[in-house]
Amino acid sequence: MCSWCWALRPQWQRLLAQLPQPIRVIKLLGGLAADSDEPMPEEMRERLQATWRRIEQSVPGTRFNFDFWRNTIPRRSTWPACRAVLAARAQGEGCDEAMLEAIQRAYYQQARNPSDGDTLIALAGEIGLDVEAFALALTAPATQAQLSQEMAQAATLGVDSFPGLVLAINGSRWPVSVDYNSAGNMLATIEWLLEESAE
Repeated sequence: MCSWCWALRPQWQRLLAQLPQPIRVIKLLGGLAADSDEPMPEEMRERLQATWRRIEQSVPGTRFNFDFWRNTIPRRSTWPACRAVLAARAQGEGCDEAMLEAIQRAYYQQARNPSDGDTLIALAGEIGLDVEAFALALTAPATQAQLSQEMAQAATLGVDSFPGLVLAINGSRWPVSVDYNSAGNMLATIEWLLEESAE
């Protein structure tokens, strides 16, 4: 549920397709906002809508469905969506990526609220997951524990904003600047870091 992550998605997919073979990608969830049933304050709604407009202007091709702000009751609660990605991951390789994409499309294109468990369970069915197993995992303490562990790992890597990229080489960690308009620039940084570490 990170609008900048949605904006990065096309270049991220291009980067993944071009990464050198020895690189192993580990995706971590950032958490952002804990569970809450409280409606989002009006000031925050306005700030997020302004962010959406800024992204549309600065990242060509990125679009948002602003009906979300009229047709749902927004809440600052992203942990349910994070747990949904983990619950999907438990069902097999690639299921977490399918859930991530489904959540982003539901939120940003279809004006559906991924802070709601019913939305997440519906999405699980739409992407072909075992809905009963998914619903159980969505609220399981073990799933929340896994989310907490991933948030802690991201913090250990020095990631304090999202999306964030870190290249780990031989025990050293190197931040990679995110470029929303060029996978090539990110790839060039990664290749340079790999060359420097090999010398």
